[in-house]
Amino acid sequence: MLTIESLKKKIKSLEDLQSVVKTMKAIAAVSIRQYQRAVESLAEYNRSVEMGLQVVLRKKPQGITIAEAEPARRLGVIIFGSEQGMVGQFNELIASYAINRIRESCIERQDCPVLAIGMRVIPSLEGAGQAVGEHLALPGSVASITPAVHEVVLKIESWRSERDIDRIVLFYNRPLSGASYRPCTLRLLPIHPEWLQALEEKTWPSRVIPTFTMDWDRLFSSLVRQYIFVSLHRAFAESLASENAGRLASMQVAEKNIEDRLDELHAQFHQQRQASISEELFDIVAGFEALMH
Repeated sequence: MLTIESLKKKIKSLEDLQSVVKTMKAIAAVSIRQYQRAVESLAEYNRSVEMGLQVVLRKKPQGITIAEAEPARRLGVIIFGSEQGMVGQFNELIASYAINRIRESCIERQDCPVLAIGMRVIPSLEGAGQAVGEHLALPGSVASITPAVHEVVLKIESWRSERDIDRIVLFYNRPLSGASYRPCTLRLLPIHPEWLQALEEKTWPSRVIPTFTMDWDRLFSSLVRQYIFVSLHRAFAESLASENAGRLASMQVAEKNIEDRLDELHAQFHQQRQASISEELFDIVAGFEALMH
């Protein structure tokens, strides 16, 4: 049985750990909101890009049609994991989801390079037999997302020019309500023709459709680049929000376990203390009785 001093030390150690866990919970909650705001701020920008594409598609030159891309021969995969631990099943979930989708594509491994964003997802991927060709670090703040997007864009351009990759797919966790999230897929390139067709046929919000003087090909390419930027930026922000949601959930479980353990130790401490007091009183009474005789 633990002594009173040992119990005091354990209680103090757990209380210190409880303070750390509470701090991490608070940081995770603040981070979730920070990245959620980043996603929300992208919504209006994304709407502007979609409206630009809508105008351009409605005024496309004759002879240009939107056709379904041929089945992918070479697939570039980008998987968003975490850079730090204590995120529950965050990395295992997205790794398992991505591997299943890659296998469904029936593309040979040599024709399917994988870029991992966040090093913590790599062991889960390699443990399931999926080789990871390259790795990029995750940004540590909203302000760092844009440079990270540029790095990914450069990697995509390298894949397309050097390895003839004809399809780019993103796998990342998307936040839901509270501290929950789910894995999702985004086909980044080529853009879904159904989506472009729906944009072209969408009702314009006013009576007059804007016009433009810029060369159609250049303007369309520029808008596609903006679409890619927004999509990658949103994937980073949503994955980071989900990561912090996973961390928040883990810290909530850890806090509950610490509270339960503290309750046990406090009960043991009071029991030991009461036993010690009773023993001291018994010794005093026994000594007094001995003196009386």
